[in-house]
Amino acid sequence: MTGSTARRLLAEGLGTALLVAVVVGSGIAAQRLSPGDTGLQLLQNSLTTVFGLGVLILVLGPVSGAHFNPVVSAVDWWLGRRDRSGLSLGGLAGYTAAQVSGGVLGALLANAMFDLPAWQVATTSRSSPGLWIGEVVATAGLVLVVLSLSRTGRAPLAAVAVASWIGAAYWFTSSTSFANPAVTVSRMVSDTFAGIAPASVPAFLLAQLVGAALGTVLALVLLPAVDAGRVVVEREPA
Repeated sequence: MTGSTARRLLAEGLGTALLVAVVVGSGIAAQRLSPGDTGLQLLQNSLTTVFGLGVLILVLGPVSGAHFNPVVSAVDWWLGRRDRSGLSLGGLAGYTAAQVSGGVLGALLANAMFDLPAWQVATTSRSSPGLWIGEVVATAGLVLVVLSLSRTGRAPLAAVAVASWIGAAYWFTSSTSFANPAVTVSRMVSDTFAGIAPASVPAFLLAQLVGAALGTVLALVLLPAVDAGRVVVEREPA
């Protein structure tokens, strides 16, 4: 593993860990600050996530592309697999492992910061067709935003655009926009406002994969003149 690869994996793991810590930690804080007011809790949670995600993209984007999301990494690999302009298959595996493991550590950290048992199992059931549709929409929109920026040379706007989409999708989608398999898996280990019961996770993951495919197709249809859609900002070393 080269030094460059190690830095990328560290950035992806650290970024996903901090993102999950932001999501879960702000959810716990909101629940304590505004007990009984779910709408205000969601506002506090979503605003904190928007600010935290934007900063993380700015800080870590130059290192790894700031995917923090296995479906974003998978799309990067899929679109760049023929001309080797994106992640390699090994790079995708490394990114995914770093994102999932980092996300779980972030959830444990958030629990510990608020004096809760670090390891928990969420009991909040999130299982209905409406929620699954919401995840398809949230993930499709996220992928479309990322690809539209990368395919038109506007990647520097990712911090604002991606964070803005996630913040909006918190409110207009029924699922509150998980839109990220690593974040979804990580939120299983926090039985708090932000948690999701393990039994609800497989359907969310499937909906996110469907959304990622839909977002990719939309980007290719809307922006057909671009030779290669790249999500990662740097070419992987050979």
